[in-house]
Amino acid sequence: MFRILIIDDDPNISNIISQLAEDCGYQPAAVSNLTDGLALLQSAPFDLVFLDVRLPDGSGLKALPNIRSSKGQPDVIIITGAGDPDGAELAIQNGAWDYIEKGSSLKQITFSMERALKFRERNKEWSERIIKRDSLIGESPALHSVLENLSVAATGDASVLITGETGTGKEVVARTVHENSNRAEGPFVVLDCASIPENLVEGELFGHIKGSFTGATTSQKGVIEQADQGTLFLDEVGELPLPTQSAFLRVLQEKRYRPIGSTSEKTSNFRLVAATNRNLEKMCEEGTFRTDLYYRLKSCSMELPPLRNRLEDIPALAEFHTKRLCSKYDSSTKMLSDEFVTMLMHYDWPGNVRELVQTLERTIMRAKGEPTLYPEHLPVDIRARAAGKMLRPQEEQPIAETKDDTNIFEPVPASILSSLFNDEFPSFKTFRTTCIAQIEQVYLENLIREAQGSIKEACKLSGLSRTRLYVLMKEHNISR
Repeated sequence: MFRILIIDDDPNISNIISQLAEDCGYQPAAVSNLTDGLALLQSAPFDLVFLDVRLPDGSGLKALPNIRSSKGQPDVIIITGAGDPDGAELAIQNGAWDYIEKGSSLKQITFSMERALKFRERNKEWSERIIKRDSLIGESPALHSVLENLSVAATGDASVLITGETGTGKEVVARTVHENSNRAEGPFVVLDCASIPENLVEGELFGHIKGSFTGATTSQKGVIEQADQGTLFLDEVGELPLPTQSAFLRVLQEKRYRPIGSTSEKTSNFRLVAATNRNLEKMCEEGTFRTDLYYRLKSCSMELPPLRNRLEDIPALAEFHTKRLCSKYDSSTKMLSDEFVTMLMHYDWPGNVRELVQTLERTIMRAKGEPTLYPEHLPVDIRARAAGKMLRPQEEQPIAETKDDTNIFEPVPASILSSLFNDEFPSFKTFRTTCIAQIEQVYLENLIREAQGSIKEACKLSGLSRTRLYVLMKEHNISR
């Protein structure tokens, strides 16, 4: 049975939607403010949320990302009393399924609700069927939307456009689409458009025949022909020259092409997956990318999150690539110490997964015969930045106080601090690190107690992000 949550401060609206949900055989729940809604979403999974834009304690639109990444990762229908085209566009862009007004008919509300739930059920079936992703590692909410889109893409044959920062794993996703499609037995052909000189791009795409130009001593197949019955992956498709874009658009439409120097056309039954780290929509506005080709490419599109937005995937990524790299260098598999993983999770990874993999490779080579990787095996620049982030407060906020203005945090006892000296005087760095750890421990224990075990409430009280809070709790062995 689908579970539906209504977050609206108008009891009449909540009662109407609750009754409609019950009439359809669903299980509704209603709250009148954002705080209670977010707390309920953390305690139990929901399939669909009806969300008011203006709530007594905050904006529904601003809460959309948190709602979409909550326990059940529900779909969201924005419902408001004011028709606002800009607000509707913003809601959809931020992950809402639909946007309706409170004055809408009961039939329209029911239709939107049932359509969202049917689509959700179909996505679930696709997700359960598409399970082969040996190299696409992670279970974070940020990656979940990618996996949903990937499942849809793999069941069809339309072109796919993958966007995201450099190093986020666009080729890995492209290969995963191919391996789960009905073309999995066919070839997967890659062309990096950024690495080919402009005057050679068409030859790489379409191929050429012997004698078609100076130096063409033999005939050569292009990647379009090589990808017949399989998948053609064009990396950095935004680098295609404009004249080539026009010629390639025709190939996409008709699946026919002519090798350079040839007088006859050939056919190729390929599926296109393209990737770029550039803003193609902006390039279309500037006239540097064809609008018709852009819309042809984005039949199915997905944006990959940067690694800093899915830090909770780092332990699994590090373990996977460490095993792979150890096998590559014929080395025994190395263990990852907790301190090593913690330091990895405190680095921002501007180069994303690619930088993580390169760092692990350097680290394994530095560790040589060591069976376990520790922070000291990491490159100095990464250790320095991660250590700085670990010691630097996440937010500059005053210490939380109780309602009677008394401080709820007891200071670290002097006996604990003096015990750090042991038999010899410690270095300032050691002393400071240990003191900060003690203070963090006390703060976190009181924070979780004050929030009554609610991670959402703890984030609200502390100003910490969910990822940062989980990292700190793991460091200090604190449970909810």
